[in-house]
Amino acid sequence: MTPDTRETVETPAGAARVTWHRAARARLVLAVGHGAGGGVEARDLQALARTLPGHGVSVALVEQPWRVAGKKVAPAPKTLDTGWRGVWPALAAPGLPVVSGGRSAGARVACRTAAELGAHAVLALGFPLHPPGRPEKSRAAELLGAGVPTLVVQGGNDPFGKPEEFPEGPFELITVPYGDHGFAVPKRAEITQEQALGVLTDGVVRWAASLG
Repeated sequence: MTPDTRETVETPAGAARVTWHRAARARLVLAVGHGAGGGVEARDLQALARTLPGHGVSVALVEQPWRVAGKKVAPAPKTLDTGWRGVWPALAAPGLPVVSGGRSAGARVACRTAAELGAHAVLALGFPLHPPGRPEKSRAAELLGAGVPTLVVQGGNDPFGKPEEFPEGPFELITVPYGDHGFAVPKRAEITQEQALGVLTDGVVRWAASLG
């Protein structure tokens, strides 16, 4: 997969990087940020970048300034939000509705900033509902407060929150069977890794088509 273009965007938190995978006739932009423990090479983000442009959705993979700078540890949530806000004008530049998305910590950023940035919708991949083993430390308020149409895609065995742990709310939830926090499935699972990612991409394609 060859990216169409890569651009550096200066933000108040430092230089971010956006890798564009453009649709020939785009009707939406899906901007997705990475988590606190990895970058845009994550399997779910790469699967979306391969798949969605064929369905009229341009994908922008956003690397937060701390990753671009080569740091190993993500900064505080407030700084992540600052970086995301700083990238937003570049994401909106094509003049299309922008779906704000991310995996794990990036999903939290998307939820926290969606309303103020005028996001068309939110895609939350592996939303970290709570720290592993600490269900009392719920982050549900961030998800429930997004204020725009929201899709959560969650691994069935995600230690940061299994699908059945999520509260009722104004969001749709898709379960990737057997998936962990990064949507990896064990070899003994009844579905392959490719099939698991297919559940994710098929669900996002269908949801994106419903946004209008």
